[in-house]
Amino acid sequence: MSLLHAVLAVGLVSVLSLAGVVALSLRERLLDRVLFFLVSFSAGAILGTAYFDLLPEALELVEASIVFPYLALGFVSFFFLERSIYWYHGHGHPHDKAAGSVKRYVYLNLIGDGIHNLIDGMVITTTFLLSVPLGVAATIAVIFHELPQEIGDFGILIFGGFSRRRALFFNFLSALTAFGGLILAFVLIEIEGFTGLLVSLSAGGFIYLGASELLPEIKKEKVFNRSFLQYVTFVLGLLMIWSLDLLPL
Repeated sequence: MSLLHAVLAVGLVSVLSLAGVVALSLRERLLDRVLFFLVSFSAGAILGTAYFDLLPEALELVEASIVFPYLALGFVSFFFLERSIYWYHGHGHPHDKAAGSVKRYVYLNLIGDGIHNLIDGMVITTTFLLSVPLGVAATIAVIFHELPQEIGDFGILIFGGFSRRRALFFNFLSALTAFGGLILAFVLIEIEGFTGLLVSLSAGGFIYLGASELLPEIKKEKVFNRSFLQYVTFVLGLLMIWSLDLLPL
């Protein structure tokens, strides 16, 4: 019965997190208007997820002496991936305009979001194995986190060069990794500290993505009024994730 509850909960989270993205994608004018701010919000939300959500969770699961080396490893791994993507698209295929038109951080975001959804699936499944009420509470918390983050991720994909249809498709694939987390939770739950290591790696990757890829995009804006609005939106993204962690769920 716990397995059935976990499957239903993971499916619900995946559907609800994509609902806002689909609704936004159907209104092209609205998307065009908010895209400028979505990237700023996404940078704040991703860094907020790393600092206020993933990192504290990792510290609860494993010792700090283990968390921070894996945090650094996640950062370095994403840096290596970014350089690899640059080499492949920038040097390996210099005449591939379709590939070159997509910014490198798009692929990093897909990897990071996929890992994050994988972890969500593991968290939901693990809590349902402990008790149904705890699983319900964890599911509600994940939904509150996923909805704004998925909308932000969609904005990153569009801003980075994906078409709306392609962005929706890859967002959907990313959401499905939560079911991989469900399976992993049953297979690897007995390995002590495994979840904490995965959470630490993901936090490091998100910090690299937000600080090294998205913030430089925001800093390209030279007009003061627009730059200030981007800064405010960035802070709102941080505050959104921080405030969700304060909810008594």
